[in-house]
Amino acid sequence: GACPGRAGLKLARAAMGPRGGVMRSLLAAKLGCLLGLLVLPLLCGLLPVRLRGRWVAAQGAALLGWGGWTPLLRPMLSLLPQVDFPFPEFVLTLGFLLVLIIEHVVLDCSEQQAGEATPLLSCGEATPQPAGTGEWVVETGVPHLPADFRVHSSFRSFVLFLSLSVHSLFEGLAVGLQDTESKVLQICIAILVHKSVIAVGLSLLLLQSQVPTRWFVALIGTFALMSPLGIAVGIVMMQNPGPGSTMAQCLLEGIAAGTFVYITFLEILPHELNSPKCRLPKVLSMLLGFSVMAALRFLG
Repeated sequence: GACPGRAGLKLARAAMGPRGGVMRSLLAAKLGCLLGLLVLPLLCGLLPVRLRGRWVAAQGAALLGWGGWTPLLRPMLSLLPQVDFPFPEFVLTLGFLLVLIIEHVVLDCSEQQAGEATPLLSCGEATPQPAGTGEWVVETGVPHLPADFRVHSSFRSFVLFLSLSVHSLFEGLAVGLQDTESKVLQICIAILVHKSVIAVGLSLLLLQSQVPTRWFVALIGTFALMSPLGIAVGIVMMQNPGPGSTMAQCLLEGIAAGTFVYITFLEILPHELNSPKCRLPKVLSMLLGFSVMAALRFLG
């Protein structure tokens, strides 16, 4: 009687062996993606700090133009939850209005606090030189920007950071929820390319906003950590699926999509297209970004 039991136990172990190997391989692939999505975007985000100057001025505009379309296309093509009731449009609008209200409340408070501290001479105005030349010199340095503009720029950068971080979290979550190694690698490669470009654009925007160094490193590091965190959360959610977690994910995805629409159309694109520098490269980079993201979405 013992022999059949032992034989059955051996058969059970033999059946579990390949399955256990597949699960270990899948977990190893996810952990590898977690490491890659942490290191590469972090390096790309810190790269512009080493390349300040002419390269940042020339190439940064094109990368920000690419980044202006990429955050828009991600929610519009893949981020909105798929349901029959017009819930996605409602939540997207909610996110749009939420950022609009927060931004104008912050700007109103900052303008009231600034009061008389706002300089009379703004960027580009002529100032006399005290040292004997008798000439007027146009100064266009960043320190002469009005206080409200600097506050607006810093707030825009911070809101964009929050939106991209939430978006990166859901990208990592998509990797963590996959059940095959091939899907994990396919999605991870696409996210690596997308997030690395966005990390450079976010870094350039933070540099333009004159963010302090400690905050710059903290924001870029946090942005790089979001996708690995999403992968870890996805691995845990695979063990405990439920309708509550699905509803929360859809709600946060819709709000993130609304913030992307606001940042893209009212912040990034107007700011970049109104600048007289590198107009054609900016437009070409936007078209390229649109084409690449649409092609990736079409190919699945």
